[in-house]
Amino acid sequence: MQKRIKAYIKLMRPEHYIKNFLLALPAFFAGNMFAVNTLVWLVFGFLAFSFAASTVYILNDIKDVEKDRQHEVKKNRPIASGLVSCQEAALLGALLFFLSQAIVFFMVHNLFHPANILLILYLLINILYSFGLKNKPILDVMILATGFVLRVLFGGLIIDCIVSQWLCLTIMMFSLYMGLGKRRNELRKLSGENTREVLAFYSESFLNGTMLMSKTLGVMFYSLWSALVVSKNNYMIWTVPLVLAILMKYELDIEGDSFGDPVEVLLSDKVLFLLAVLYVIAVMWIELG
Repeated sequence: MQKRIKAYIKLMRPEHYIKNFLLALPAFFAGNMFAVNTLVWLVFGFLAFSFAASTVYILNDIKDVEKDRQHEVKKNRPIASGLVSCQEAALLGALLFFLSQAIVFFMVHNLFHPANILLILYLLINILYSFGLKNKPILDVMILATGFVLRVLFGGLIIDCIVSQWLCLTIMMFSLYMGLGKRRNELRKLSGENTREVLAFYSESFLNGTMLMSKTLGVMFYSLWSALVVSKNNYMIWTVPLVLAILMKYELDIEGDSFGDPVEVLLSDKVLFLLAVLYVIAVMWIELG
């Protein structure tokens, strides 16, 4: 019984919930993240988005079960390994979706609230991704990056906070950089395997070039945003070198023996994680100090 419960939890991919901390960015940079009401709404929003994301992960695992069984790492996922049946996974996904909607309704008392429309949009885009768009070059990584931007916008809507367009562009570019890096490493490690069709359309030189483009634009947008928009003083611009250090350490990691999954890279590298924590502390000191 305990083994099955662990399999269900693993199927939800709770380690990927770290992505949903992006919901807190609007409140964090607005300087009101630690107000009690804001924290409560952020916790509920985090749970709602996390359950919705788990629904997407489960649907994707059901759709790709046969390909996952041929993959070096994904063959150990609960459905691919046979620990959880497709029917059980579908029931869990449906339950998580309804829980997500119930939380949103509790928060805003309206399922047609803009925040929930964004959440449904996230689900629809990712359903289309699972059922074919992930095999379309460029569109596949654009969808992944859009998911990160939707998280930030959702976080702004649930606390009624305006989200800077510069922040959205920054998140989009850095997300593209990480998504392209993942594709590049998959291309290196899965060459000749039939586990991700879209890799046939990519070359390593193309992915390296677009990674560089996305990273450069991300740093430029972040620099403009930190200098012109977010900071109440002139100190925020000095976080740019720290952001560069984080990017360099991240790139050093994915140049090694890695599939390039951003969550796995962050959680497996203590130095990178420490740099991320230092960045959070620096911003808190600047914005709240």
